[in-house]
Amino acid sequence: MARSDPANLTHSHSYLAPTHDENARRTLWVVMLTAVMMVGEIVAGYVTGSMALLADGFHMATHAGALTIAAGAYAYAKRNAANPRFSFGTGKVGDLAGFASALILGIVALGIAVESAMRLVQPINVAFDQAVLVAVIGLVVNIVSALLLTGEPHHHGHDHGHDHHQGHAVRHQDNNLRAAYMHVLADALTSVLAIIALLAGRYLGWIWLDPVMGIVGAAVIARWSWNLMFDTATVLLDTADGPLVEEVRESVERAGDARIVDLHVWQIGPDAHAAIVSVVGAADGDTIRARLGAIHELAHVTIECR
Repeated sequence: MARSDPANLTHSHSYLAPTHDENARRTLWVVMLTAVMMVGEIVAGYVTGSMALLADGFHMATHAGALTIAAGAYAYAKRNAANPRFSFGTGKVGDLAGFASALILGIVALGIAVESAMRLVQPINVAFDQAVLVAVIGLVVNIVSALLLTGEPHHHGHDHGHDHHQGHAVRHQDNNLRAAYMHVLADALTSVLAIIALLAGRYLGWIWLDPVMGIVGAAVIARWSWNLMFDTATVLLDTADGPLVEEVRESVERAGDARIVDLHVWQIGPDAHAAIVSVVGAADGDTIRARLGAIHELAHVTIECR
């Protein structure tokens, strides 16, 4: 029979990160900044006839789209936080948006790699001075955007004596904010590599370095995309967090009067996990709940005493 604390029978199922509203505001600012830069580059490209400006403007449009997904996810999660249709709240909406953004980031990397390979085979004339100016402006915008997105307070680790591996801290991350930051970082990386390649082409005549840098940048961005996709998919598929599972098991069984026969632990928000714990033994539900109370990651616990 499942037992729970009567005081918690109608508790809230809102498991958004404590910094949700702050992260949403920061992301919205970056969306607007990126959109302004994107429109400016496209308009300037048409006026001046510069393909470099047009290409960079439309490339930035893909990042603006991904950042808009991130901003929309924050709004949707907040608006539906108390919606009973979401049994465990909307804390994972950000992970869904992060997964979508990771896909977009991967497509961008593929596009850069293909275009770079084509230019390596068939070099084209590059307006170095104009292109460097575009890359520098883009880099400045991305640095400002990155500074806006890195204002999230660092997360606190365990304070009850358990030393978990570094990956244990990943579950505290807001993957939606992380996805937005990755898009900004990818744009900054391409700008830096472009500046290096363009200066080398302008002063050393190394025309080949521009597409080579493009391929290097695409490989790095693809790696970031894969890591983000893997981490968000882990959350979406309710993959168990090994160290946290072991911590729950140790907390319940350490007194020797209870043994876990069925255990499910999964993430329901950036700072929250749910657990279903089935035990046999002399310990009752209140005792088990008290033991698990020291694990601050657990926000929703169901206990079954057989």
